[in-house]
Amino acid sequence: MQIELRQLRKTYGPAIAVAEISATIPQGKMLALLGPSGCGKTTTLRMVAGFIAPSSGSIHVGARDITTLPAHKRDTGLVFQSYALFPHLSAAENIAFGLRRRGVARAEREQRVTAMLDKLKLSGLAERLPRQLSGGQQQRVAVARALVINPSILLLDEPFSNLDAKLREGTGLELSRLQRELGLTSIFVTHDQSEAMSIADTIAVMKDGVLQQIGSASEIYEQPANRFVAEFIGRANFLPGRILSGDGRSHEVALDAGITVPAIASGHPGGSSRVEVLIRPEAITLTETGRSGSLTATVEAISYHGATVYVHARLADGTLVTCATTPESSRIAAQGDAIGLLPAGTRLVSFPI
Repeated sequence: MQIELRQLRKTYGPAIAVAEISATIPQGKMLALLGPSGCGKTTTLRMVAGFIAPSSGSIHVGARDITTLPAHKRDTGLVFQSYALFPHLSAAENIAFGLRRRGVARAEREQRVTAMLDKLKLSGLAERLPRQLSGGQQQRVAVARALVINPSILLLDEPFSNLDAKLREGTGLELSRLQRELGLTSIFVTHDQSEAMSIADTIAVMKDGVLQQIGSASEIYEQPANRFVAEFIGRANFLPGRILSGDGRSHEVALDAGITVPAIASGHPGGSSRVEVLIRPEAITLTETGRSGSLTATVEAISYHGATVYVHARLADGTLVTCATTPESSRIAAQGDAIGLLPAGTRLVSFPI
């Protein structure tokens, strides 16, 4: 079912935990609430789950207003950061717990648990206790327990934070596949932007309880609403400059570093011509020094990440710029060398200073 948050707000006395967030998650889609610790994302999730009462606003699932409905009547599957498995129950018994609470008959209960064990690749681990399972296996048991009750919506609070990076990526993709296969509408809390971008249909970026931007991963990465979003999503270089000409949305910017670039405006300059231009590392090409339109910099460090190599170079004014390139293209750069950095004429965004 579709989930709709309408001006949802939570305050604790004068402190604002969530400042009127509004969002619609269509049937079968996943929304990631993304932001640093303390930004209000978990509070938002807990309001949807029914664990916290909102100060104002409303929550709708399908045609129903569930704002005041008790948590146990909201038909939600929950996966917590700690997994919250019962240590004295086997994997199968943990998965069956919600079905027992709902009075599902034993035969149907066993059938649904067996099917879920198979779906989550846990069939050989049914009788093991949580302490006998790896972190990834415990996480899958927690997901199976949430899914076996056939919930209308799935809520996940930092479910992969206890897993190592490789396992986290694989488990996240598997969960995304399951969520789509079952057509579950989901809200997923994370502080990991790579995780959000890889599995969510829509991302809501939050800061200090305020929704900064909501959109697809590509929209938020390529057209960030403000400097915070630009910095939080992916790597970013910011170079100051002055608007020379333009129509308010598209303009030419003379960078203080000495070149002129085209950029798309984000936000409202408010009469000031001073801006910072966002240049993503992959929008910079390494070239020889002196090439027209390029910046001259000195290579400080080169970091190898398989298919991508990051070259970190410092401009004459002390600004450190990061360029993302291929192993082949990076061969023209060595630590201490003078190098040319050529910004691409697309995907550059300016922010008012």
